[in-house]
Amino acid sequence: MSRDGTERDAPGTGLAQSVLREIAGHLDALARGGEAAAIDLRSLPMTVADRGELESRLGRGEVSVKLELGGASELWETRYSGVWWVRHKGDDDRVASERIEITAIPEILKSQEEDVAAAAARIREEVYRHGHE
Repeated sequence: MSRDGTERDAPGTGLAQSVLREIAGHLDALARGGEAAAIDLRSLPMTVADRGELESRLGRGEVSVKLELGGASELWETRYSGVWWVRHKGDDDRVASERIEITAIPEILKSQEEDVAAAAARIREEVYRHGHE
């Protein structure tokens, strides 16, 4: 990213290969029962070419999700199970954050305990209200 906030338009730097090596290590650890990990792509000095190479080499798998939470978010599992590309945009539609998450499922997709408890109460009410009519 340049000082004016735009992505660098320079040729690839080889950074995509370094990020892929890091992903491989995290994925191997996850497969052996290790913890999830994440790589913040916006914190790296990636050029447009680097980002394009990384996205191309990781590819897209079978799962993709679009969310609207204070701006558009897009998540997709790459062709490597457990490796997710997570991109959040702000209200101005500019990329606000972009990460590679190495995990079975990204945190943003997991139901929160309090939401599950509220849903259980609502469905219980629905079932018993209609069951007694």
